[in-house]
Amino acid sequence: MKKDAVVLHDDGADGRSARSARTILRNISYEIMPFRGTEDAVLEHVPRDVALTVTVTEAKGLAATIDLATRLTAYGYRVAPHVAARMVQDQAHALDLLAQLVEAEIERVFVIGGDAPTPAGTFHGAADFLRVLDTAGHHFERVGIGGYPEGHATIGDDELCTALTQKAPLASHIITQICFDARTTLDWARRLHQRHPNLEVVVGVPAPVSRQKLVRISAGIGLGQSARFLRKQQNVIWKLMRPGGYRPDTLLRGLTPHIAGTDLNVRGIHLFTFNELERAETWRRARLAGLGDS
Repeated sequence: MKKDAVVLHDDGADGRSARSARTILRNISYEIMPFRGTEDAVLEHVPRDVALTVTVTEAKGLAATIDLATRLTAYGYRVAPHVAARMVQDQAHALDLLAQLVEAEIERVFVIGGDAPTPAGTFHGAADFLRVLDTAGHHFERVGIGGYPEGHATIGDDELCTALTQKAPLASHIITQICFDARTTLDWARRLHQRHPNLEVVVGVPAPVSRQKLVRISAGIGLGQSARFLRKQQNVIWKLMRPGGYRPDTLLRGLTPHIAGTDLNVRGIHLFTFNELERAETWRRARLAGLGDS
């Protein structure tokens, strides 16, 4: 074992936590942003068995996201572009986007409402786009939606619950927003499993990231969107930028002893990489090595 490897399990737990840790590190996906140099970084650092999602920004729009997802799919990656429903103008636009994804042979999609303060058209939330996909008889093998273990900064709990009830039957899995408290995430996942037992949970976890990268990312996503992100995610930013940096190991140690339970449906983790792909992949390989996984 490498000297600096952090073991994510308790040796006295009959191997269950170790198996859980291996499972979530193998069933991992990386979130990337469609910036200059992203494609080259993926090709250099990310194995093709690691699934990807491509975010969407107001500054670049849906076209940049779909374009990058298309190119990476052609290289053999499993890629899910983010589709922000509030950027979709109407049903015709939604069907056109679907046609583009079909032509690109993209088999996964991640549907969010999006943070645009004013919708581009008649779509106001993720459920609007999901209904079009369902009616059209889409081909996607995986359809993801977003989840909020700690609630949403601008959407009330009742509204979130109603939206989830509408979206869950039309999705295969839910990716959680960043939450640094494992117990909060696990409790939320248990409640979710009671209401929507077929919906898989993928826990969103920040990858190791440098302060400099956070500053560059904040500047790159567009002034308005960046300001809203910082307002909503002040606690996240503080934790990621604290002295000594951030590592996801503590959070994963809190998750892994429990995720194999039958009262949950946790199937993996989703790393918010902030485009630090070399660092993210180095961390993942070191964790697997620490678990004795060659």
